[in-house]
Amino acid sequence: MPITTADFDYVRAQVRQRSAIVLEPGKEYLVESRLGALARSLGMESVGALVSDLQRGKPGLMEKVVEAMTTNETSFFRDLRPFDALRTEIVPQLIERRKATRTLDIWSAACSSGQEPYTIAMTLREHFPELASWTIRILGTDLSTEILAQAKEGNYSQIEVNRGLPSKLLVKYFEHQGTRWVVKDELRKQIDYRPMNLVAPWPVMRPMDIVFVRNVLIYFDVDTKRQILDNVKRVLKPDGFLFLGAAETTMGVHDGYERIPLERAGAYRPLA
Repeated sequence: MPITTADFDYVRAQVRQRSAIVLEPGKEYLVESRLGALARSLGMESVGALVSDLQRGKPGLMEKVVEAMTTNETSFFRDLRPFDALRTEIVPQLIERRKATRTLDIWSAACSSGQEPYTIAMTLREHFPELASWTIRILGTDLSTEILAQAKEGNYSQIEVNRGLPSKLLVKYFEHQGTRWVVKDELRKQIDYRPMNLVAPWPVMRPMDIVFVRNVLIYFDVDTKRQILDNVKRVLKPDGFLFLGAAETTMGVHDGYERIPLERAGAYRPLA
């Protein structure tokens, strides 16, 4: 049975309140599909039954609904250009600037199932052997605790590793276990995964050299985008770098950044 207008309006209001994700009219099919799968996994007969339990305040259900409505589309070396920029421009600059402290802090926000932070770690290992003696701290955060658990495990299907991951790096940094591929400990232990909601009050964070907030802002309204970019600017070091998705920009949203002329990399630096 299709989701009712009343149930759709209730769900999208709750999702927006808790995650700031905007579900416009016309997205009924998406809500029905995502919540239908959730309902089945919980042994419920329909989306309507799930929404009824949600309205009654069933413990833990709201968190599951918000996680179900969060898009977790990702892949290794997604869009490629940002990682080319990391290799050819950004990291070489930071190595020169940070040679006194020999420390780099990198944050992958909304990291989903971990492909982005693992890609960052592999890029550094493959192209910058001099960083082996540095302190490299990579933080991965996401709203979904369920998807973060997968990221921590670093356990992927053949289809997932086929999406963007060169075979040379697959063999070098992953172990083949049955039908799955698991990130080797040396790489996995380099990344700290933590739950974080970008639209909730932010925890105290150490200053970052590089922040990836890619393919996230497109789901929010302008005020929420501005709030997130404002918070990023507070966390980012004055000479640090921000990466956004190819369809995202700070223009017309936040005047505290300037775009770096690196083709299709979505790279920005904070303005003083």
